[in-house]
Amino acid sequence: MNVSIKRVLYFPLTKIIIGISIPFSLFVGIQNFVSKPFFYSISEDRSITDPIIHCISFIVLLVSYYYLFRLYDKRKITELSIKFLTKEMLGGFAFGFLTISLSIFILYLLGYYQIISITTAHYSIKLFTLLMVAALIEDLFHRGLIIRECENWLGTNLTIVIGMLVETQHIFNPNANLFSLFYYLVWGFTMAMLFVYTKRIWLPFFFHLGWNFAQPFYGSNLTGLSDMGSIIQSKFNGPELFTGGAVGIENSVFTVTFLLLIGIVLYYLAKKEGKIIKRKQIKI
Repeated sequence: MNVSIKRVLYFPLTKIIIGISIPFSLFVGIQNFVSKPFFYSISEDRSITDPIIHCISFIVLLVSYYYLFRLYDKRKITELSIKFLTKEMLGGFAFGFLTISLSIFILYLLGYYQIISITTAHYSIKLFTLLMVAALIEDLFHRGLIIRECENWLGTNLTIVIGMLVETQHIFNPNANLFSLFYYLVWGFTMAMLFVYTKRIWLPFFFHLGWNFAQPFYGSNLTGLSDMGSIIQSKFNGPELFTGGAVGIENSVFTVTFLLLIGIVLYYLAKKEGKIIKRKQIKI
């Protein structure tokens, strides 16, 4: 292969573009032209078919990413290593869920959160598998690809800034406000650190999943969406700075503070353990 072509092909930005385009195209194509037509022809019950379609889409994303970079980089795909999967799955999910729970508990003590009833009638496996796919798309591409490539190219510190800026795309979510911008920057920082510390996507992914599940679980909006179901039917009544307002509990100053502290602790541990990568030069 021509040296110039090889440099362009293996340039980090090129790899990021290809790494997103191919798996995501396969994900969209198989979901819309294979999975949905097939399962919708079998059953009209979306509560049964959609979770199956979501699970297939989940697998398509992982498999296409894995084999793309096995061929592209000719390396072990360590960011998808399952060596510590059980630990990172259980720990990550619990950590994400408990972080939201702590904010809810503070609101309860302040009298800003009231439980009305508890029922699973307003929640379904379909909503959970949708959250699962949405979290994977973000964590596979943002952390497993963008953070990984940029960290090896630009070093950890600059990559963290990039990871923070990438998350500001969420400012276009429903009901987002100026404080949401700060939250998304903090979210990008901490999620980047979850990957930097482990060099695998599983801890940030399961943290993300636990985080997203906890919000509708407690009856909160999720990133501004009010139609994500609920298990605890509740009432939030207090200053928007505390409750998160229409965005949801993730936009609470309490939640953002806890999230920031998690990121700071992880950065400290990563630095202490020599996991902060210095910048290196790549010529093109």
